[in-house]
Amino acid sequence: MDHFALKDGALHCEGVSLETIAAEVGTPVYVYSTATFERHAQVFREGLKDAGRVHLAYAIKANPNRAVLRVLANQGYGADVVSGGELARALSAGIPASDIVFSGVGKTRDELAQALSVGLGQFNLELEEEGQVLAAIAHAQGMTAQATLRVNPDVDAGTHAKISTGKAENKFGVPIDQAPAIFGRLAALPGIRMRGVAIHIGSQLSTLDPLEAAFTRIGRLVANLRAAGHPIDRVDLGGGLGVPYRPGEVMPSPAEFGAMVARVTRGWDVELMFEPGRVIAGNAGVLLTKVIWVKPGVTNPYVIVDAAMNDLARPALYDAYHDFVAVRPTGERMIANIAGPVCESGDTFAMGRDIDRVVSGDLAIFRTAGAYGATMASTYNSRALVPEVLVSGDKYAVVADRIAAETILAAERLPDWLTA
Repeated sequence: MDHFALKDGALHCEGVSLETIAAEVGTPVYVYSTATFERHAQVFREGLKDAGRVHLAYAIKANPNRAVLRVLANQGYGADVVSGGELARALSAGIPASDIVFSGVGKTRDELAQALSVGLGQFNLELEEEGQVLAAIAHAQGMTAQATLRVNPDVDAGTHAKISTGKAENKFGVPIDQAPAIFGRLAALPGIRMRGVAIHIGSQLSTLDPLEAAFTRIGRLVANLRAAGHPIDRVDLGGGLGVPYRPGEVMPSPAEFGAMVARVTRGWDVELMFEPGRVIAGNAGVLLTKVIWVKPGVTNPYVIVDAAMNDLARPALYDAYHDFVAVRPTGERMIANIAGPVCESGDTFAMGRDIDRVVSGDLAIFRTAGAYGATMASTYNSRALVPEVLVSGDKYAVVADRIAAETILAAERLPDWLTA
């Protein structure tokens, strides 16, 4: 469920008309619903009510807007970060450092030191050398880093190849058969406390079977580590639960996920860590756009909109589906291609799709754009960086400005030898 619905013939976000936002902020623009973020955060937590001790850390990469982070912080969520910049965002949004998990395969030494200095709650280590470096930095400062070892269970998540992270050939984690030896060597180092293990097999999972298989393997690893004398009090089970992008699509619910987790992890006696991202943010946002032209085509017309692949990259990157809906639908339909103005054939959102009939000047939205939308935007073709709006009830605020091409141009410099 989300809070985007027709009122008086036009789409609203909660109590605010999208036509009003388009008129006052311009298009393209991302629009987020506070009520939807809050509901999704609560439903995910409720789904895990039988799973014992649970820590929830929102995956910032899905949508890092500071206003969004504050909404989720108010719901008691920590943060999962993958860079020093995301760490700074989480802290600036009021998320305590002790509730932040630092994931990612390429943490730099400076980022490790930065995170240590603020009292980070947990490092998810991706390789043995990273743990050795972290331990040395912490020991030199008289500190102890709290860490888990990320394990690659060699489980195919059954999702798009570019968002799969749990197969043996992926770059993430250490092979599960090597994990006990690596864990033992790291646990013996001063400056680090190895609390447990971590796992994340991919994003947009449409079935629980791969997750259950991976969690079962991790359960056996935990038992083996304990048998070797290692005290294990945390297991990080990551995120990856999918959301429906297509009308009528059904994904596993947080309640179904939670029931599986409770069953598989019964008896582990650990704090379970989760990093939901898309499942919290995806349906909480839309990309609001305006039709520039309806251009005749050989087979179907092209609906050319003012949003482009630089604003919403997922269709170009993954052939991802985003439902396209008129803000003021007439009930008429058309078969059309939907494309943006960027000078790339890949700047196409849909081909031969049955959509609401639109004409030049009409407003429309791409649904399920609250995750991996604005966060992946760029200024390709010297286009402005897309703004973001947060709605709460009958009010809204611009929470990220449109950054004009002129502003970006002003940050560039000509070297002396080109200005002589």
